Formats: sequence, C-alpha cells, structure tokens
Amino acid sequence: MKRALCQIAILSLATPVAAGNALEGRDLVSGAALYAEHCAACHGAELQGAPDWQTQDAQGVFPAPPHDESGHTWHHSDAQLIAYTLRGGQALIDEWGLTSVTSGMPGFEGILSEDEVRDVLGFIRSTWPEEIREIQAGRNLVER
Repeated sequence: MKRALCQIAILSLATPVAAGNALEGRDLVSGAALYAEHCAACHGAELQGAPDWQTQDAQGVFPAPPHDESGHTWHHSDAQLIAYTLRGGQALIDEWGLTSVTSGMPGFEGILSEDEVRDVLGFIRSTWPEEIREIQAGRNLVER
C-alpha cells in the first residue's frame, strides 16, 4: 500500500516530456514505478534527495542528491546519466579522475536494463520545469 501511494505521489509530479527531448516518448508510468522501487529510498519519494546532500559524510561520501530542479541531475547529459546509473557513480568518478569525490551511487547494470533506466530518467526529467529541460537538452548537444 505504501509503495502504491508513493507511485501515485510521484506520478502527480510528472508532466508530459517536451517534444524534441532526447528521452521523448518514454514510459512515464513504468519510470515512476521503477523510481519508486529502486531510487526513492535514497533520492526521496518526491525526488527531494537526502538531507545535507551537499555535505560529505565521515567516509567522504556525498548523500543522494535531489533529482528535482534543485539538484544537479539536469547538469548532465543523457549519456552521462545513463552510464552513471548503470555502472555506478564511483566507476565514472574514477574515469573522470576526480580523486576528491566518493560516490555512494550503486550500479544498476544487471538490475535494470538500459531501456528501464531511460524510462526512469524520462520520468525524472518530466518533473522539471520547461526551462530546466531545455538547459539539460543542451547538454546532450555538446556530446553529439
């Protein structure tokens, strides 16, 4: 019952993804359900993130950031978000050479398919204001 209420609350945040968006046409219902099952425990039922998400803990790990417009998810391209979700945060942080950052984000490869990750990201993106969606879409153009 609690999970169903979480899914309903999350879906109430969603608006249709704008035309021309790289994740246009994603299954928002599936994305919301997958978010509730795999992401909400850390990132919040309403995408609000963990408290003090910008402060490293004693082990140097940053808590889960929000996925709403107040966080930094939209600062990354689709390819980065997909890779980060599938491979896990630390794998990419290591590749990028960021030695002062430790990620607690687990990899979901083998748990979620790339298509399911795209649905989750499409759902997350659908909750952002149009201006934020446009800015994030520009991140994708840089990589093309």
